[in-house]
Amino acid sequence: MKNWRFHTRVIHEGLRPEDWEGATLPPIYQTASHRHPTAESLSAAFGGQSADHIYLRLSNPTNRFLEEKLAALEGGAGAILTSSGMAAIANACLALLRPGDEFVAGNSLFMSTYVLFANIFPKYGITARFVEPTDLEALKAALSPRTRFIFVETIGNPKMDVPDLAALAEIAHENGLPLIVDNTLATPYLCRPIELGADIVIHSTTKYLSGHGCATGGVIIDSGRFDWTQSRFAEDFKPFVDRRGPLAYLDKVWREYHINFGTTQAPFHAYLTALGLDTLALRMERHCENALKVAQFLSEQPEVQWVRYPGLPDHPHREVAERQFQGKGFGGLLTFGLKDQETCFRFIRNLRLVYHLANLGDCKTLIIHPYSSQYLAFPEDLKRSLSITPDLLRLSVGLEDVEDICEDLRQALDKVK
Repeated sequence: MKNWRFHTRVIHEGLRPEDWEGATLPPIYQTASHRHPTAESLSAAFGGQSADHIYLRLSNPTNRFLEEKLAALEGGAGAILTSSGMAAIANACLALLRPGDEFVAGNSLFMSTYVLFANIFPKYGITARFVEPTDLEALKAALSPRTRFIFVETIGNPKMDVPDLAALAEIAHENGLPLIVDNTLATPYLCRPIELGADIVIHSTTKYLSGHGCATGGVIIDSGRFDWTQSRFAEDFKPFVDRRGPLAYLDKVWREYHINFGTTQAPFHAYLTALGLDTLALRMERHCENALKVAQFLSEQPEVQWVRYPGLPDHPHREVAERQFQGKGFGGLLTFGLKDQETCFRFIRNLRLVYHLANLGDCKTLIIHPYSSQYLAFPEDLKRSLSITPDLLRLSVGLEDVEDICEDLRQALDKVK
């Protein structure tokens, strides 16, 4: 299987029809707990001497299939499936943090990630240092002896910036730190951060990995390469290193946070995500193709003030994106600006094909006005610092005929002149 190309692997990776009575997808193991034949076998499972399942909050066979498949697609050593992308982010970070610690994060983050880092973590004595993730000198300057990791998104949502992951990994490792990358917008089809040096990869599986908008979930994928015995982490990680070696980090996430916070994904949602994952490569090809055409179309419309998309020639990170995404495309998300907020509202009201809702990565084209929705409660100066302006619209370009998408955008623009 290791020699198969991505289109083949994304369909066939991890399938075991011989174990599933010929089924080509894993059964949905909709059970709260699992029977054990002896007291010894249950004790071994609790002690980590066996991988047998115990209780749904701890693990589930359907979920394990998806964990193994996603880890393989990202080039990781293992994974933990969670109930949402935010559950994955919270667990991934908390496993590395203690009161008094700091971490460095890119300032172009999904809204809930920013709220977690800026508003929630400080209540527990944890400080996030926000920097432009493309400014390597600023990032270096933000590091301190208290820093525990660096966190960035492959493509900033909704800022649309593209940090150089290989350069960030080099800085992180020179300072004895792991690099955590939220790869939701790129997916392993476009970018595999572990191949570029990242240590931990996160996804909201709700988005492109499932692609159909009917299941929520998240995943934490560990490269298995970071040395947790070095001084900054040795004391905190010793029991986990002793027990799981290269998978010490996942063991810590699972034992300390995942099972105790109850962040398990429902097996039915894992099944739905696995169902959608089969078509990831084909969908991402079309998302990228359509998004580039829509970005080019919008750039030519007189009512559109500006367009941000990594595939456009004037994007400041175009070269990094092309290299990092292996020339396969630039993702399915873009942002653009109209005259003002009222113009944006009128534009949205007049769309007929494009759905107005708070999601992305669906097969349908979706739009949202972040300033008045996701970032509504943010102070004005903070919105501006995060590039969230009243004129900004975020468009998740779907799989429809691109001519129909552009025609709908054009007819809505005609009504806001």
